[in-house]
Amino acid sequence: MAKFVIAGKADCPYYAKAELLADYLQKSLPDFQIFKITQHPDVWEEWLKDVCEKNKWSHKKSPIIWRELLDRGGKGFLLGGYNEFLEHAQLYYGVTSSMTTEMMMIIAQENLEAHREKQLRKESVKDLVSPLQVWITSASTPAGCNLIPILVSGDVFGEHTEMSLTLFDQQQAEEHLRSLAMETQDLASPLLRSVAVCTREEGAFLQARVVIVLDDSTVQEVHSLEDCLRRRVPLCQLYGQLLEKNADHSVRVIVGGKTFVNLRTVLLKRFAPSIAHNIIAVALGVEGEAKAVLARKLKTAPSCIKNVIIWGNITGNHHVDLRKTRVYNQESAIWGPSPYSRPLLDLIFDSEWLKTEFVTTLKTLTATGKHFGSILAAHSISTTLKYWYHGSPPGEIVSLGISSEGQFGIPEGIVFSMPVKFENGTWAVLTDLEDTEISEERMTEMTSDLIQEKLVALGELMTFQPYKSETETPKRDETILSITEDHQEERRLSNERKGSMYSASDEVDLARCKGEAMLYITSICSLTGLEVSIFNAEMLLAQN
Repeated sequence: MAKFVIAGKADCPYYAKAELLADYLQKSLPDFQIFKITQHPDVWEEWLKDVCEKNKWSHKKSPIIWRELLDRGGKGFLLGGYNEFLEHAQLYYGVTSSMTTEMMMIIAQENLEAHREKQLRKESVKDLVSPLQVWITSASTPAGCNLIPILVSGDVFGEHTEMSLTLFDQQQAEEHLRSLAMETQDLASPLLRSVAVCTREEGAFLQARVVIVLDDSTVQEVHSLEDCLRRRVPLCQLYGQLLEKNADHSVRVIVGGKTFVNLRTVLLKRFAPSIAHNIIAVALGVEGEAKAVLARKLKTAPSCIKNVIIWGNITGNHHVDLRKTRVYNQESAIWGPSPYSRPLLDLIFDSEWLKTEFVTTLKTLTATGKHFGSILAAHSISTTLKYWYHGSPPGEIVSLGISSEGQFGIPEGIVFSMPVKFENGTWAVLTDLEDTEISEERMTEMTSDLIQEKLVALGELMTFQPYKSETETPKRDETILSITEDHQEERRLSNERKGSMYSASDEVDLARCKGEAMLYITSICSLTGLEVSIFNAEMLLAQN
């Protein structure tokens, strides 16, 4: 009896060729048996390494083929890859393969699709036997309260996916958590198998397959931005270690909120390296704020505006890119049925509004965080989770905070919001988008802030120094849009006609600088939990 095991990447064309040859041999020879193993391309290398270490083999490529010597206790004998298997078939059985390269690629793609469907079926069966374990940190916060009914409704994980929900928070919030757990049970959701409360650190994230990390529920007194950044490390380190120790190996971690989302995400990745690829930051809340401001200008619904791209620091220094934004169902001189849309920049003729009032409004929202409430936080998190599990709408661009791998010229090692699409349980960065280039200076400004946040938090840098251009004061959180040379020349001539060294544009720049300084003061106070009035902010500004 000859039993061969053929294992390979699901999308490997040589695995497909070896599989077809093995099928022919099994059909033709009564004593020839095969056993097939496919692995997803993302986990193939790790799986192969484990198999080789266990059997003391040396093999680097897909496929790997070995013979199980059943008459000798079942110990495996490494045959090699496809070439070695083909030589074995030719030598012992006089059989060869005539599969074309084109057919190899087609079968490889079919194998990948079949593998994905098989995994989905396994996950469905697993959910029926063992419910999806979902954990919410800082669950006593308003965002946590608003998130619970959305999660148990079936809209996020699926109408047939049962779940067990665990509410995790500090010890002092236990009474509130128990009250919240009772209220959750009162929902009588058919998909909610159980709800539990956890305030013990050692038991956190046990068998968790989804972890939602919200803003810390405790308010701490801090005296500087640097102090505020460093205060994020202990909790992220604790969460990271607990995730490594207790969570399921396929756990999905999603970080949301309105304070230091990028920083908290990169810290979790640092302290939970084995699951770092499954930790993401939510940017849909900021995207929603931008859509709402634009919708009010166009007198339409925010849901009719698609493809707003958020670049950079989600809760800090970022770009709102409208070059790919389209508007649907807009009543205007040009109108079409439901699929019809028009570029947003063709509908807003007031470019000055985009560069001034629109930018200032979004900057104020980001700096203060007052309008980023619990409802928006809960909705943005649940929508991102829904896309992660079921895919984003076809053709739609989604902003997501993920680890940079050098895309768009972004330095590696930081979490950066960029355009993606969700499909097949993961995401893909849309690097093939046209007309998405960002100026080197603007990119440096955003990445510099993120790098400094990380270094200051980890104690590798003492003070945070906002990036400043060598030629001019940086303009933060601008909207990207095209400005024609004629328009620039018109503004230049207008200033020259004023005949004054201190022109109206200088007054605007001075007012903008003063406004930015006040926003900086109020934002730091907001992030650190301190209260400050506009009057006090002006007094602090005047003293400096």
